[in-house]
Amino acid sequence: MSRDQWAAVDDYFIEHLVPADEILDATLAASAAAGLPDIQVSPPQGRLLRLLAEIRGARSILEIGTLGGYSTICLARGMAKDGSLTTLEIDPKHADVARANFALAGLADVIDLRLGPALDTLPELDGPFDLIFIDADRPSYPQFLPLVLSLSRAGTVIVADNVVRKGAVVDPNTPDAGVRGVRQFIEDVSRHPRLDATLMQTVGVKGYDGFTLARVIS
Repeated sequence: MSRDQWAAVDDYFIEHLVPADEILDATLAASAAAGLPDIQVSPPQGRLLRLLAEIRGARSILEIGTLGGYSTICLARGMAKDGSLTTLEIDPKHADVARANFALAGLADVIDLRLGPALDTLPELDGPFDLIFIDADRPSYPQFLPLVLSLSRAGTVIVADNVVRKGAVVDPNTPDAGVRGVRQFIEDVSRHPRLDATLMQTVGVKGYDGFTLARVIS
């Protein structure tokens, strides 16, 4: 199956399951106009994040990696009405675009964007969070794990994106620092006594990748 066919399948499901959304479309347009990389989650993945927040009944959400705010908006829409979301972004330009998108979405009051390297800002946060979405610097995934666990409690859901890396995750001799980081993260998750986890491979407009889904059990 070709990437074009993956994208066609995505388009089919978007047509039937992901209704057109002016705010999210405007978020993508603003991000593109500002020259941000086209690496945000796809519309079906964004819908999944919203549903996970709703299913969890999340009142507190943490996101690592804001970019233009597309996934942030999806997550915030799934929060409980009295919820709050903290998102971490290292790039000031990305942060400016995201803040404008949050305002357009009417969510500026419930989203706290922290600027700086996540490894620096994570220790400053007060948890626990009900849902944590990791979508940032892949080499740092192993360092993120203990920090997000310190901000978790029993029942916290942790989603880590981009962990298949076009299949490169199976190569133990890879020179790619991002793949090495993901491999270490997966191995750490598999051994951690507080986590019950699985992995879903994905294909679509974003190519071949996948995400881990974990629940904190203690």
